[in-house]
Amino acid sequence: MVIRIAAVGDVHMDEDVVGRFRPALDELPQHAEALLLAGDLTRHGTESEARCVAREFGGLGVPVVTVLGNHEYQCDQVPRVVKVLEDAGITVLEGDGVVLECTGGRLGIAGVKGFGGGFAGRCASDFGEPEMKAFVKTTTESADALGAALRGLDCDLLVALTHYSPVPDTLAGEPLEIYPFLGSYQLGQAIDSAPTALALHGHAHHGSERGTTPGGVRVRNVAHPVIKQAYSVFELGDQVD
Repeated sequence: MVIRIAAVGDVHMDEDVVGRFRPALDELPQHAEALLLAGDLTRHGTESEARCVAREFGGLGVPVVTVLGNHEYQCDQVPRVVKVLEDAGITVLEGDGVVLECTGGRLGIAGVKGFGGGFAGRCASDFGEPEMKAFVKTTTESADALGAALRGLDCDLLVALTHYSPVPDTLAGEPLEIYPFLGSYQLGQAIDSAPTALALHGHAHHGSERGTTPGGVRVRNVAHPVIKQAYSVFELGDQVD
C-alpha cells in the first residue's frame, strides 16, 4: 500500500506571483494523489490575495488540503479568505481532519495552524502575567485540537499538517532566539499521540528540511524557500521519503 502526496508551504501569493507554480501544478496528477499546503498562502491575508491562491491552486485534478498560516491573520479577513479557498474546492483544516480515498488506501489528514511556545528546556510556561498565560493557552489548545483530530480519523495512513513546526530539528538555520516563535513541542506531542506516518509544516524559511518527533515520526519542512520547488512528493506506506 503506497500513497503519494505532494506538499508545499509559504507560497505568499499575490498578483505578481500568479502563474509561477502552475506549470508544475498542471503535472501534479502524474506524481501525487493530493496536494497539502502548509500555510502562509498569502502575503497579508487579504481576500484579493486569497483569490490569487484559488487561481493558482484550484482545479488541479487532485484534492487540495490546507491549513492557514500567520500571514492569513494579518488583515483580519480570515473568514473571507477561508470562503474564497473553499469556493475553489480547497479544504481548509483548523483542528479537524479529512479522509481522502486514494488508490493505495484511505489517507487521513489532520491539521491546525499551530502556534509558538518553544521546545523542551527553552519554552514558555503557563505562569505569571495574563499575556503569557494567554500565549501558552493558545499553543496548548491548538496542539490539543491537532491531537484529537489525529486520533479521531479512521484511515489507513495518517498525516499531520501544520504551519508552525512541531520539532526544533527543522528550524536549524534559523536564529535560536526566534525558535519559540516558530513552533512548539506540544505539537510534537500531539503528533506522537496517534499512529502518524508523516508530519508536514512550513513557516521556517531558513530552516532545514528533515526532522523527527521524540516518538519517531518523520517531520518535513515544506516551506517553499526551503524545498526550492513547486512541491515535494512523499511516498507513504512502505516507506516515507
